[in-house]
Amino acid sequence: MKTKAVRMYGTRDLRLEEFELPAIKDDEILVKIMSDSICMSTYKLVEQGKNHKRAPKNIDTNPIIIGHEFAGVIVEVGKKWQDQFKPGMKFAQQPALNYKGSLASPGYSYEFFGGACTYCIIPHEVMELGCLMEYKGESFFEASLGEPMSCIIGGYHGNYHTNKRNHDLKIDTKAGGDIIILGGCGPMGLGAVSYGLQLEENKPKRIVVTDINDDKIARAREVIPESVAAERGIELLYVNTAAMDDPVKGLMDITGGKGYDDVFVYVPVRQVAELGNKILAFDGCMNFFAGPTDSQFKAEVNLYEVHYTSQHIVGTTGGNNDDLIEANDLAAKGRIEPAVMVTHVGGIDSIIDATLNLPKIPGGKKLTYTQFNMPLTAIEDFGKLGETDPLFKKLDEVCKKNRGLWSAEAERVLFEHFGVEA
Repeated sequence: MKTKAVRMYGTRDLRLEEFELPAIKDDEILVKIMSDSICMSTYKLVEQGKNHKRAPKNIDTNPIIIGHEFAGVIVEVGKKWQDQFKPGMKFAQQPALNYKGSLASPGYSYEFFGGACTYCIIPHEVMELGCLMEYKGESFFEASLGEPMSCIIGGYHGNYHTNKRNHDLKIDTKAGGDIIILGGCGPMGLGAVSYGLQLEENKPKRIVVTDINDDKIARAREVIPESVAAERGIELLYVNTAAMDDPVKGLMDITGGKGYDDVFVYVPVRQVAELGNKILAFDGCMNFFAGPTDSQFKAEVNLYEVHYTSQHIVGTTGGNNDDLIEANDLAAKGRIEPAVMVTHVGGIDSIIDATLNLPKIPGGKKLTYTQFNMPLTAIEDFGKLGETDPLFKKLDEVCKKNRGLWSAEAERVLFEHFGVEA
């Protein structure tokens, strides 16, 4: 079986190549990759090359396939797994393996296992850990986005609250409380808003989302309007803190001076982390969700308030199998909208440039489909391109009737145009 894949040979050395995959072993599974969204973690990997903790030292001679936010269809199943998986089954996968203490992970460490390809081989440890899962949703892109959504869900479940009666901890965000997502108009922040709005048992009273860019706030309002939250009995507010004379006072005033029960810091900026610390309520929990590249990143914390008002600070990264199962289930049921994260769509030939230049490309998630070639294109540009290209005209029509969002219907339009069969 031949595959076409984006492989990493070293620092910023990515190559789109076609090569032969070996025959699968009895404990392996061959899959066809349909979609792979690009993560900032892959950009960090490519910047570090073999110095990255998850990258093998011999990638110059044994390159790895990049990409870890992928989904597709099972093609061939080794004898060991034939009672559990069948050809034709849609799948999602959890890349955070941690198999026997190893840091090896798809998209970072494997020669034949990653998402930026047409076909790849899933090794035995993935199935042994329960990290390969059947996906029953309509679209592939939502399964690809299950991994970043699982990180968001893991963040919500990572928060906790105490009480003064005993030492029991209440896991998750506070029921009836105030949530604030600082720097929340990017792709992951919007995913966090989408998840927060569907909460039931610990449904919040209010979700405040901040940013310092009016264009990003405008798009956030378009894809997740305040009216949608109101229909669910939740107050949703978008706030530009750069326009506030005193952000601490302005944000505290929204809560009547109480502060926020759950603070999520979604950008690794010292001033933002310190702002989050200052607006915590009694027994408030601040989750430093953003991943800094600086290993010495620091911010000041008011330990007086930590001591006397029972404030706590946590950090979460990644999600576990339960988080991914929850993400896929909610997406399949339409209770969350992973599409709010997506602003660009492209084919396998767009992956190298998109990855190498990821921080410079505005917008949110870059979603790629690996079974065909297509330039990376912003959804907001579909209309202009559609004036001369019937494909983009159709895609523009489909997205505009869905609040400018990518969708299962838009995905089908692409597959039909390029003759792709699942």
